[in-house]
Amino acid sequence: MEHEKTKIYGLIGRDIKYSFSKRFFIEKFKNESIINVNYEIFDIPRIENVLFVFQNPYLKGCNVTIPYKTSIIPFLTKIMPKAKSIGSVNVVKIHNKCRTGFNTDVLGFEYSFKKDLNQFENKRNLKALILGTGGVSKTISFVLEKLQISYQYVSRKRKKSFLVYEDINQNLLKEYKIIINCTPVGTYPNINSCPSLPYQYISSEHYFYDLVYNPNKTLFLKKAEKKGALIKNGLEMLYIQAEESWNIWKNQIHEI
Repeated sequence: MEHEKTKIYGLIGRDIKYSFSKRFFIEKFKNESIINVNYEIFDIPRIENVLFVFQNPYLKGCNVTIPYKTSIIPFLTKIMPKAKSIGSVNVVKIHNKCRTGFNTDVLGFEYSFKKDLNQFENKRNLKALILGTGGVSKTISFVLEKLQISYQYVSRKRKKSFLVYEDINQNLLKEYKIIINCTPVGTYPNINSCPSLPYQYISSEHYFYDLVYNPNKTLFLKKAEKKGALIKNGLEMLYIQAEESWNIWKNQIHEI
């Protein structure tokens, strides 16, 4: 019978076997007594492989993670305005073969990030360095603009209007008090890696935010903490955006 067929949700990304998402949603389904629903990991080497994922008639939605938050957009039917303006999608809802892209990372980052800004006496002149220029960095810059915090992208390759890691020195770190890591550097199992920064110039005036959450405290955060900086990982952001994904999907989860 049709209603007995399992509905599938999942996570699309690359090298994501470590992800918390499957555990989170399986627990969610169990706690809310939702049956005939499963959450799977779609670890694909190239974004083009997403077409095979989307061919599954029981797939009703998915989360999207590094490195496909931007490159998945051409494979979608529709993009919600906020996700379109940012250029980054982390949630897809599938209904009647229509694949709609959403961005819940914005809410997750904004809520988890701004509560710690109270430590700064002068919030008006805050400046941030965004490490990385992928899809998730677009979400971060969107939130910083909303909070009226000026920012500069830092890339491994020198491009117009981007800094490179070699540009970061003592004077720059006096000006930019917020450092946000949007790269996967330092993610398990590569826990002995960290973005190349002159950490000796970090102080208690700095705020280091790492979107990586596994390990709980990356080398990036450990080095900053040793210098007295405020630190935060991406776990709270992840929980918030996952709950928002759930809100997008749950009506059709309960449909028969």
